[in-house]
This record gives sequence, structure tokens and C-alpha cells, in this order.
Amino acid sequence: MAPKFAQLFVSALVLLTQLLSLADARNIGVCYGLNGNNLPSPTDVINLYKRSQIDNIRIYEPYPEVLQALRGSGLSVAIGPRNEDIASFAGSQDAANAWVNKNIVPYKNDVSFKWITIGNEVIPGPLGANVPAAMNNIRYALSSVGLTGINVTTVLAATALGASFPPSAGAFASDITGTIASIAGILAQENAPLMVNVYPYFAYSSDPIHISAEYALFNSTSAVVTDGSFQYFNLFDAMCDAFNAALEKINFAGVKLAVAETGWPSVGNPPFTSVANAQTYNKNLMNHVLQNGTPRRPSYLMDAFFFEMFNENLKENAVEQNFGFFFPNMAPVYPFW
Repeated sequence: MAPKFAQLFVSALVLLTQLLSLADARNIGVCYGLNGNNLPSPTDVINLYKRSQIDNIRIYEPYPEVLQALRGSGLSVAIGPRNEDIASFAGSQDAANAWVNKNIVPYKNDVSFKWITIGNEVIPGPLGANVPAAMNNIRYALSSVGLTGINVTTVLAATALGASFPPSAGAFASDITGTIASIAGILAQENAPLMVNVYPYFAYSSDPIHISAEYALFNSTSAVVTDGSFQYFNLFDAMCDAFNAALEKINFAGVKLAVAETGWPSVGNPPFTSVANAQTYNKNLMNHVLQNGTPRRPSYLMDAFFFEMFNENLKENAVEQNFGFFFPNMAPVYPFW
């Protein structure tokens, strides 16, 4: 092989390897909760994420032992403060600086922080009005120590929406519209997503007369809901597009969504909960978001986090305790990863 041709061949091979690596990068993650008294060590958990080729991790508080285990892991991290700390961040730049300096700065060189979630389902609620100012102060704290490229956002529950069926009826409840508009303005400026929790399981299990298992589990072969020019084959898309419609109504159609939690429990409320249903929903959800946007945003592939890594025995009830992909001994609840 001539030297020049060999050099071109090697260059092409390197480029192909890089492209394949990018293609393998997935916008899928799993939430890591710690509401259990029998869970494995954080080091073992992070190794399990890596063995399972799960690229993104969401943690709900800045646990030092988890952050230490994340050093050098290569995982992209979503992290948030405790909800009860948000008011202090909103009222004090010093408090926001202190949180960033304690929980982000010591790890910045070997932990890949991608999202900081200021508030987990605090909107609607009494803490919600603090979120825009807290987001701004955390953003300033990050920039003051030279950290850029981290999405500072919040996580909304489905209850942030008023009427949402059909999806075009989606609208934020009137008492929180101003707060969400302020948040959306921040997100638009930073090109960061609004994070939402989307659970077709709860909608289906609470109203199985009007919502079919096929629609909830991505198994419908024909459109179940037609909303103007948009056709919906699954409830997940309809729930996401209710948020998209609500953003359009406050003139922030350009703000994209990311899914902070979605999943299906394997035990606790038969016949809606089962290993088969959990495996079906989660597998179909992953295949869907890796390849498709929603009808209102067809070209946009959302980041999405599954809820959750482990069954957690200190959760409130049997359903909440059984969303996990793994048992606490790290054996899989069902084949998936």
C-alpha cells in the first residue's frame, strides 16, 4: 500500500470510528435514587451504569459519596439541590455561590455535569415562585467560576398543566403561567430544555376505561387521537405535546423539552403493573425517543431519563417501590440493558 494511500486510509478509518462513536451516544439515562436501606455502594452502582452502557445519570441531591464515585466515569450527570434550598438561592447570591462551590466546583475537572435541576416538581406549589431567581443565581454562580455549557433548568410535574387532552388543549395553570414564562425566558436565552416528568402508567391506571393499554404501552398500530393535523399513536407523545402546546401559548415554542422521569412499575397494582408491561413500555419508549420526536416536534430527539435504577424499599407504597430495572443485589428485574 502506497504511503499516501495508507495515510488517507487511516484518516478515513479514524473518522469512521468517530462517527460510529457519535452514533452510539444515546440520549437516554436512568435516575439513581437512594430511598432504600439495602442498596449497593455508589461505586458499585456507577460501575453497573457503565457495564450497562447507560450514558446519563440523574441524582436528586449532591450526595458526596455519589459524586466521588462519578469521578472519571464519563457519565453525563443531572443533579439538583434539595427543594427546600431553593428559596435561599432565590434570595441570596451568596447562598447560590456556596452551593456551587461546595457541590460542583470540587468535581468539575472529572465529573461531567450536563444539567442542574432547580426544583423537582415544585411547580405548582409554594416554592415555585422562587425558581426563576434561583435559576438565575445558580447560573451566575457557575459562570463566575468559569463553568459554561451546563443546562440550568427545572422539572415540572404533569399537574403543571391545566386541560391537556387533546394535546393542543395543553395550557399551564393560570396561577403559575407567569412563573413558567419567566423560566422559559431563561431557558430560551441559554438554549436549555424544560424538563418534565411524563408517566403514561399513572394516566392509564387511573382511567383504563378511556385509555387503552395499547395506547399507553406504544403498541397501537393506528392513530388513537387525532388533533388537527397531528396523529397520536401513543400516550407519551400526547403528554409531551400538551407541554409543547402550552409553551406555544406563552410564546415560547422554541423551548425544547427533556424528560426527567418516565417509567413503568413491575409490581404493586395488578393488572396494570407487571414485569411484562414494565419491560414493554420501557423498551418501546427507548426505541421511540432514540428515533422519533413528537408529532409537534418531529425532528427533535428528546433527552429522557428512565425512573429508575433500583427498586427502593423505603418508598411510600408498593408501586413506588418497584419502578427499578435492578433489584438491590444488582440482579436485573427483567432483561433490558
